[in-house]
Parts: sequence; C-alpha cells; structure tokens
Amino acid sequence: MISNKLQDALNAQIVSEIYSANLYLSMSFYFEKEGFDGFSTWMKKQSAEEMDHAYQMASYLIKRGGDAVINQIAAVRQTWSSPLEAFEDAYKHECHISKLIDNLLKEAQEEGDNATQDFLWTFVREQVEEEATASGIVDRIKKMGDSAIFNLDEQYGRRA
Repeated sequence: MISNKLQDALNAQIVSEIYSANLYLSMSFYFEKEGFDGFSTWMKKQSAEEMDHAYQMASYLIKRGGDAVINQIAAVRQTWSSPLEAFEDAYKHECHISKLIDNLLKEAQEEGDNATQDFLWTFVREQVEEEATASGIVDRIKKMGDSAIFNLDEQYGRRA
C-alpha cells in the first residue's frame, strides 16, 4: 500500500504530466498554424508521450492500492513568436519536470518506499533524454538559423 503522502505527490505529478501534454499539443497547434507541419507532428507525438506518463502513474497508484485523481489542470500558453521560442519553452519545461520527478523520488527515498523509487527511476532516466533532446533542437535552430528552419521542420516531422 502506498502512503497518502506519496499518493498525493504522484497525483500532483499526474496533473503535471497532463499539463505537459496540453502544452505540447498547444505548441503543435501553433506550429501547424505557422506552416511548420513537421514540428507540429513532433509536438503531437510529444504530447501523446506525456499523456502516457500520466497513464503509467495512475496505473501504478492503483496497483499499489491508491487512488488516481486528476485535479485541476491550468491553462497553457497558446502562442510563441518563433519556433526557437517554442522549443526554448519546451526545454525550460522539461527542466521543470525533471525537478518535480527528482523531488518525488526524494520523497519516496525518505519514506523508504523501494517500489516507488524503482518506478520513478524510469522517469529520471527519461528526463535526461527529454532535456537533451529539447536542448539539442534549440542549439540546432540557433546554429543553423532561420534559413534552415524548414529543413529542420521536415527532419523533425519524421519522428517515429
């Protein structure tokens, strides 16, 4: 059985994951409107991945005898001035999510909940990749400049 404290913390993380999914979906709409269909496709897949994280956390809670609860999800940003700004926001957001996951892991460690620690390490490792990917896209856009943005858009649209 999971403790009430960890249950509440995981439910808060579920809300953060759904917020992330909504943010990336909003970014996909922005990209599509601006004619960046590849970036839009990439962000839609990112959104789906974040929802999958929420599903995984809810299932984990239920398996441990807890209740998965979705509390209020804040509205997300709707517009950006450029693809660079959108990806910079995505990178900052991934860094924020990493901190939340780290704090959640710390709580599980303090409680001595080995199962939750094990469960969360998957997300810790994934966040390393998420930050590196978003940072890498920002770096590529900055280095390649506006003249290459459509080539990058096409490339990221092929995301599997």
